[in-house]
Amino acid sequence: MTAVSPFPPLVEPTPELNHEELERYSRHLTLPQLGVEGQRRLKNARVLIIGAGGLGAPALQYLAAAGVGTIGVIDDDVVSVSNLQRQVVHGMADIGRPKVDSAADAVTRLNPLVTVNAHGERLTTDNALDIFSGYDLIMDGADNFGTRYLVSDAAELVGIPVVWGSILRFDGQVSVFWSSHGPVYRDLFSEAPAPGQVPSCAEGGVLGMLPATIGSVMVTEALKLITGIGRPLVGRVLIHDALAQTWRELSILPDPDRPPVTDLSQVAVACGLPTADDASPASHETLTASELAVLLTSRSLGETSFTLIDVRDDWERDLVSIPGSVQVRLQEILDRGVSALPDSVEGNVILHCKAGVRSAQALGALRADYALREDTVKHLDGGVLAWIQDVDPTLPSY
Repeated sequence: MTAVSPFPPLVEPTPELNHEELERYSRHLTLPQLGVEGQRRLKNARVLIIGAGGLGAPALQYLAAAGVGTIGVIDDDVVSVSNLQRQVVHGMADIGRPKVDSAADAVTRLNPLVTVNAHGERLTTDNALDIFSGYDLIMDGADNFGTRYLVSDAAELVGIPVVWGSILRFDGQVSVFWSSHGPVYRDLFSEAPAPGQVPSCAEGGVLGMLPATIGSVMVTEALKLITGIGRPLVGRVLIHDALAQTWRELSILPDPDRPPVTDLSQVAVACGLPTADDASPASHETLTASELAVLLTSRSLGETSFTLIDVRDDWERDLVSIPGSVQVRLQEILDRGVSALPDSVEGNVILHCKAGVRSAQALGALRADYALREDTVKHLDGGVLAWIQDVDPTLPSY
């Protein structure tokens, strides 16, 4: 039995398809639920993808292949070699290029009939409403909570749906948020986790094939909304476990006590930014890569003393490390506290990891012990990635 959509088609159809389009999309045209009219709606649709990374890569490819007429992509990052494990719109020749440029080229190679709008900038509270107003639907593949809340709030203000996807390690989630028809992201996650509580893909890892699984489901939802077919994931979250190869469904309802979004002023409040009441590192417990470089030079000259501790795993140190560091894995510190540190560690300690999340966790585990000592414990903001960017760009990234 074919599910009937409870929502009308999101987009009006274009007047006609030309001969090339009839031939290219013939397998769509034979589907009675979609047909010529549905393909004309796809041609007239404008879809914006947040991020040209793991989820953005399959979304871009399948939206373009399906004949979505205008595809926008917003991203301010450049392609790095570590992206290529999962971000399949990019290749070796694209390393160092803006992701939006590489993605636009990939779409054009796949389907030159599609228009690509490349927004090579970060999505902010200043530009979100202007950008969103030019699209019918948002595909949210962001990898951080701040952007997800911003996307949700801006889409609610503009009045358009959001197809949301999230991936980490071996797990993925997909849903459709639409304020005028069902719950939104804030109904699923009323508060963001504290900084450092949930690792990013850079910190926690992600199975390279998982973005294709979740991204393809996101595109399926987008096409259903555009053409008005099927039963969209409004009020439902699909949860995927790739290791067990299972899917389960969670129903969600709008929170009746949630105040409506009237502007974007609450984005920073909701996205887990540090406050005076949380346990995130304070300014006096944090130093920059440039400051660490100065301290390491002073230490080599015998002008100061401290121990630089790398809380990452072995393979990460084999790939790249900051000279003069010693390894104590994060889990050891979380399990044993200050007793996990080698006997040779005396005096002040500086912790670092890849991007700053794990070192902040380690700092939290050591804070109470160091509060009873005259020595200090700090962590490197931005971790090895900041060191590469600000101090030694010749080192390999990951």
